[in-house]
Amino acid sequence: MGGQASIPLVLMRGGTSKGLYLHERDLPPAGQARDALLRRLMGSPDVLQIDGLGGSRPITSKVAVVAPSARDDADVDYTFAQVDIESGRVSYNGNCGNISSGVGPFAIDERLVPAHEGVTEVRIHNTNTGKILVARVPVSDGLAEVTGDLAIPGVPGTGAEIVMDWSATIGAMTGRLLPTGAPVDKLTLEDGRVIDASIVDAGNPVVWLRAEDFALTGDERTEINDARDLLALVREARGKACVLMGLCSDWRRGDTDVPAVPFVGLVAPPFSYRTLNGQRAEAGHMDLRLHLMFMNRLHESIAVTASISLAAASRVRGTTVHDAAKSRRPGAVLVGHPSGITDVSVTVDDDTSGPEVTFRSLGISRTARRLMAGRAFYS
Repeated sequence: MGGQASIPLVLMRGGTSKGLYLHERDLPPAGQARDALLRRLMGSPDVLQIDGLGGSRPITSKVAVVAPSARDDADVDYTFAQVDIESGRVSYNGNCGNISSGVGPFAIDERLVPAHEGVTEVRIHNTNTGKILVARVPVSDGLAEVTGDLAIPGVPGTGAEIVMDWSATIGAMTGRLLPTGAPVDKLTLEDGRVIDASIVDAGNPVVWLRAEDFALTGDERTEINDARDLLALVREARGKACVLMGLCSDWRRGDTDVPAVPFVGLVAPPFSYRTLNGQRAEAGHMDLRLHLMFMNRLHESIAVTASISLAAASRVRGTTVHDAAKSRRPGAVLVGHPSGITDVSVTVDDDTSGPEVTFRSLGISRTARRLMAGRAFYS
């Protein structure tokens, strides 16, 4: 093909993200050669990713590498990679929950696990965090079912419900639900202000801040991406939280040393607003309002791993999330975000516990769809 090489892959939407799903057997070993190939496939570094398969946004510049697992408690191993659009850096320091939701269907359709009619349970070992996720995937005629009636904010139409159980992902990066041991920490900003931050590690670690400390009301949308002063403050708060977590020694290196996670979530009490699609989201239909920041940009909806962290934080007394959530719905937390309202399931043994909360369920339902299968060319 004119001097080009090629590799088999599947392009899939998983939840509200889109990425490349590859068999580990088709890739070079983990290291520089693999990273170079993933950059080339995505078309990074380039803000448009015009010469690759990336979609010019962080949520469409993702990769899942899947292989059979040698572990007794898992069916497949799954490694998540985030390919930075502008720098081309390939990061592995965390997992993507939306991309995770496509791993079960991929494993079934690629015959990595036996398909069982009705529902097939796929135990997924995420190598980034060392944690086990469980995907319950609807199956029809030996393949992952696509059609169904589950609608998720940020994705047009409906699809088959994939139930993701994240209850075994507490302490995904740090080994602790509360990495600092406290439900809230004080961050001193360079301008002298002191703000509250709750660092909660479930699914992925997230730094939960109060939106009011950043002069946000809850009605803002993508204009946040143009608010340079706000983005600088968020970057600073994230960097200082990374220092508290031991992820870097200088807050100014937070973006460099740990570019993808932790996320930053700006939480506020319920607020009625218009979604990105112009629909009305009513305050009475949610427990709190969220602006999630991912790689210094506003996430158009909510990352699955962030929703897991948020749901866990909502049950820990004293966290910023617990304080912002004005209602305590049994078994769930309803999160308002730019694309709508997402329902996250969460139940604990004792809802009044402190940092020693034991979770009986922690999960979210997603949809996923295979968009294309074939060979990608690169030179």
